[in-house]
Amino acid sequence: MKEARVQVKVPLVPRPLGKESEEISVFGVEQDKLASTNLRTVSGEPITASSTSSGPSPLKEPTGAAAGRMHVPVVELDQFRRVKRRRMRTFGRGRRWGKNTARWQPAAAVSTLLALALLIPAILVWPRANDPDPVKPIPVPSGVGSITTPAPAPAVPVTYPEPQVRVYLSATGTTMNLPLEEYVTGVVAAEMPAEFRLEALKAQAIAARTFIVRRLAANDTSGVPSGEADVTDTVSHQVFIPPDRVKADWTRLGKAEEWKKLQQAVRESRDAVMTYQGKAITASFFSTSNGYTENAEDVWGNPVPYLQSVDSPWDKKLAPGFEETITLKRSEILRKLNLSAGSIPATAQQNGGWMEVMSTTQGHRIKEMRIAGTTFSGPEVRKLLGLRSSQFSWKTDGDEVEITTYGYGHGVGMSQWGANGMAQEGHTATQILKHYYTGISFGQASKMLASQ
Repeated sequence: MKEARVQVKVPLVPRPLGKESEEISVFGVEQDKLASTNLRTVSGEPITASSTSSGPSPLKEPTGAAAGRMHVPVVELDQFRRVKRRRMRTFGRGRRWGKNTARWQPAAAVSTLLALALLIPAILVWPRANDPDPVKPIPVPSGVGSITTPAPAPAVPVTYPEPQVRVYLSATGTTMNLPLEEYVTGVVAAEMPAEFRLEALKAQAIAARTFIVRRLAANDTSGVPSGEADVTDTVSHQVFIPPDRVKADWTRLGKAEEWKKLQQAVRESRDAVMTYQGKAITASFFSTSNGYTENAEDVWGNPVPYLQSVDSPWDKKLAPGFEETITLKRSEILRKLNLSAGSIPATAQQNGGWMEVMSTTQGHRIKEMRIAGTTFSGPEVRKLLGLRSSQFSWKTDGDEVEITTYGYGHGVGMSQWGANGMAQEGHTATQILKHYYTGISFGQASKMLASQ
């Protein structure tokens, strides 16, 4: 609600006899302003009144008969009346954009300035197609306006001392003390041909390192004559040649590149060993398979989970000594097996039935066989007769027996010629070892021995 001041001028007209007086009122006047208002008398003749800020103006006197009949005094009344907003609009006070611009002009000006302040920098830095050196954003330092957590310091790798190995030299009866990696170098040089692929040499280095680490971790000195060394340099453990002698011999023979490759294989496999359930494994290996490796229990009597029979088809294609035939006399065979000639029936001597296979292993080697009525295991016959493999066939010709063997070695673990075949096909040392040793992992030799 608003208040409006209304000024009303009311003419007073004398009442004629018999007639009621009539009042003339004037409405529609704005606050504190009065335009000219037409007042009509009872007889219908207009009486005009005007006002100024100084006061009322006198009315024009009527002419003629009307002058004699009436006298029109004017009384000014001031009063306040409450006028609603919608009523004010009837007096011409409605909001119109075109007439009252004083309110929104400042706001519009400020908005325009703000828009220009935002657009002008954007236009200046906007990339252009023909601009050879476009404006690049200025990098904000990482620490400005944000709270950053400092990165943790990189962990310092823990180093362990290199283990030492005591090797009993059977030729001189002396003991050589040398670092682990030098010992591995001498073993790989003695156990695997230098012409083999690098990945095969690396696999051999890891196997040789694992073998000696297992003995060192268990303080095992079995098989050493003096008991003051960790291992011998013979096939009883691992064949070993002192590295300085290997280098001199190979250099003299023009095998300097093979020496470098051997050192590379040991260096790239440094400190790596094979483990099973956190312990170094029995990393047995041999020269050539018959197409398969053997289960440990079929050769040594005790099952080993990671020494299981697997396929090895590369040996037959690559190994020069995969198949070999020797001839032995029947009497020699009986002597080596500690059997008498009388134990062979006469009929069996004629048709060769005194030797027969009773069972074979998963690795396709002879598990048990009967010779002159006595049962032997395949590995026993191989060892006693000096055969290259426990898989063999034979045929008799009178007093002579011709025996043909397939493969070379006990057949448990990694086949060296098989490893070289895998390396030729592009397999890594890790893949080679995981093929021949079932379910193994890898560990750090120095760390394992440091914790003992």
